[in-house]
Amino acid sequence: MTAQNQFTIRYAKPEDAFVLSELATKTFYDTFAKDNSPEDMNAYLAESLNPSEMAVEISDASFISFLIEKGSIAVGYAQLHTGDAPECIHSENPIELARIYVSQDFIGSGVGAKLMQRCLDEAKSLGHQSIYLGVWEHNLKAQSFYQKWGFQKVGEHPFKLGNDMQTDWIMEKLL
Repeated sequence: MTAQNQFTIRYAKPEDAFVLSELATKTFYDTFAKDNSPEDMNAYLAESLNPSEMAVEISDASFISFLIEKGSIAVGYAQLHTGDAPECIHSENPIELARIYVSQDFIGSGVGAKLMQRCLDEAKSLGHQSIYLGVWEHNLKAQSFYQKWGFQKVGEHPFKLGNDMQTDWIMEKLL
């Protein structure tokens, strides 16, 4: 197998902000546009996944951002985040899997699994006892993926997409 066919995961750098923004915007849109209004989608994408916001997150010490590439093409990314956990998380020293996005063309190729394993390894190496995430209550495909990795629903919280208040499940995995 040549290097062109292999996936590599690396820490994202500030200069990756535009690439991450493009990738996040496209994957989020591809996943959720059919179930949400264009106005709410556009508002969320413009506010949360723009290059400036991505640069801030990459540079913020409370975030750990990973980029997975096939050759020189970005095909997915993930972010871990330390900070205040929701009340339903009771483990000591938890970390949030804030984002895990994979390009539609690479769903089912193992990219998501590679990113997840990298996040779990990073969380363990930093001494976290659990990892948690929020997933939209209607995103059954993602819920199934997380359950296969040992995440269990432990609560819910609101998620605002544009002007639409939605419900995310909080799922947690002990490390």
